[in-house]
Amino acid sequence: MNRLFERYGPHKGPISGRQNGVLISMEQGKAVAYALNALEERGILFISPGDDLYEGMVIGENAKIHDLEVNPLKSKQLTNFRASGPKDEGIRLTPPRRMTLEQAIAYIQDDELVEVTPKVVRIRKRFLDPHERKRQSRKMEAA
Repeated sequence: MNRLFERYGPHKGPISGRQNGVLISMEQGKAVAYALNALEERGILFISPGDDLYEGMVIGENAKIHDLEVNPLKSKQLTNFRASGPKDEGIRLTPPRRMTLEQAIAYIQDDELVEVTPKVVRIRKRFLDPHERKRQSRKMEAA
């Protein structure tokens, strides 16, 4: 682990956190390009198709203030009817934003954790279960 250091300076007050919420996976499995294509309009994605996901994992930054639980595993409904036209063309996704360890540590809020493995750096919610997250957020608001 290393860190870039420029200089010491006078105290400038508390560091402001991020303004936007995050997109949270509500399922466990491999991400699907069809679902990620629909989620791109909701914010910036941190994952690509085929990545392993689990419930409570942060998969992107929401364009709005609040956190949003999404399903990145939803696949296209298969029917016997085939349409010819632009709908069935290949899905084009923007490249995901991959974070370094330092960026992930600076990005997280109090209710999130950074998970580091030899191959990937992930962000997850402290409480993976959505009901437990809601219960803990109510406790924090009451305190």
